[in-house]
Amino acid sequence: MIAKDLQSGVERLGDMIASADIIVPFTGAGISTECGIPDFRSPGGIWTRYRPIEFGEFVASQEARDESWRRRFAMEEVFAAAKPGRGHRALAALHRAGKIPAVITQNIDNLHQASGFAPDRVIELHGNTTYARCIGCGQVYPLDWVKRRFDQDCAAPNCTSCDEPVKTATISFGQAMPEDEMQRAAELSQSCDLFLAIGSSLVVWPAAGFPIMAKNSGARLVIINREPTEQDEIADLVIRHDIGEALGPFVGN
Repeated sequence: MIAKDLQSGVERLGDMIASADIIVPFTGAGISTECGIPDFRSPGGIWTRYRPIEFGEFVASQEARDESWRRRFAMEEVFAAAKPGRGHRALAALHRAGKIPAVITQNIDNLHQASGFAPDRVIELHGNTTYARCIGCGQVYPLDWVKRRFDQDCAAPNCTSCDEPVKTATISFGQAMPEDEMQRAAELSQSCDLFLAIGSSLVVWPAAGFPIMAKNSGARLVIINREPTEQDEIADLVIRHDIGEALGPFVGN
């Protein structure tokens, strides 16, 4: 059912939240746009201006690694200034109320953690851009260490332990999805009675399969997204309005 207007959609969502025991949110870039984080896929987004650097290219080419880090440093002010929006705060409120055990996200901005979710309650399917990790041994590095080395050597650094490349802790095109996170996301999707797909175009697979998995397991499905998605027809409720406005009424719950 597509909500005829914002108010009726919010009221229906409120009823569904009240009657649900286990709610699992699945968030995409749309929940963070009001926080100043751009939607990479939308017109004018980063991927319309720059060709994504695939994982294999990053591994094979020092030039590609340098360009990857230049792009990340260019975005640092945007990520550093971003604060959780109404959508993040509403989900955190429902988490504190015991309704939401964990959140599944495609986002890499760390805003769910900043809103009040413990790190182990944020299932990051595409990683996290607020720190770096060696692609060989997995050693973690703060971004300021990478920046110092990059400025000093005029090149992306390698790991001090194993000499493999250091990369943002994100999942790039061509890189394997994190197995543990995918398994946890599948288990949550199959165990909830209300699944909220928020701000996702639902075109990136295999992550886009989780709403369908939840629906097939008996959960009600709500999609909150400004633009239509291919899964709208199977949803119990579709709210095509601003995410902050749709979830704002639940911030204080």
